[in-house]
Amino acid sequence: MQVAGPVPAAGIARVAIIGAGQAGRRFALGCARAGFWVVLEDVMPANLRRAQAEFADLSGPMGPGRMEFALTVEDAVRDADLAIDFVPDELESKLEIFCLIDRMAPPRTILCTPTEALSITDLASCTYRGDRCLGVRGALGGDAEWLRVLYPAAADAGVVAGVCAFFEALGRVVVGELDPDVPMLVKNAVGG
Repeated sequence: MQVAGPVPAAGIARVAIIGAGQAGRRFALGCARAGFWVVLEDVMPANLRRAQAEFADLSGPMGPGRMEFALTVEDAVRDADLAIDFVPDELESKLEIFCLIDRMAPPRTILCTPTEALSITDLASCTYRGDRCLGVRGALGGDAEWLRVLYPAAADAGVVAGVCAFFEALGRVVVGELDPDVPMLVKNAVGG
C-alpha cells in the first residue's frame, strides 16, 4: 500500500513504532500529524487499547498521515520503511527487538532505536543490515527540539540522510554523527 500524497521524508513513508507506552504513543501521534503512515505495536494489549482511545478522543483532524494498530511486531514491520522501538534502554531488550525486527521486516527497512547508553555499532553488528541501523539521542517522545542521529562506520550515507530528513520533517533539529561509544560486544573485537 502507498501513502496518498508526497512521501514526507527521503523515501520514508511507513513507520512502525514498537512500544505504545507514553513516549511511543506521543511519538506515533507526531509522526501521523507530520504525514507519515504509522503502525503502532505493543506486547501489552492494554497499551494498545489506551492508544486507540487517546487517538479516538482527539478533536480535529490528526493530520495528513494515518494511524493503525498491530498486535504483533511482524504485522507492524511488514511494510515499514523505518522501524523505531520504544523498549527499555538496556542491552538485552534492544538486542532482542533488533533481532526480531531484522528477521521480520523487509530488507529495505531501517532500524532505529533511542538510546542514551548503548553503542549502535554493537546493536548493528547483531543484524543482517548493519548499514541500515541507527541510534538516536534526545527525547523522541517528548518536546525536545534537538536530536543526535548516531550511526556505525558501516552505515549507508543515504540511510543516514533519510533518517535525518525524517526527524527534520517532525520539526527537530538533527545532528548526524559517527557512533561515539566504544563497542563492547565480542563480535566487534578487533584482532580477537
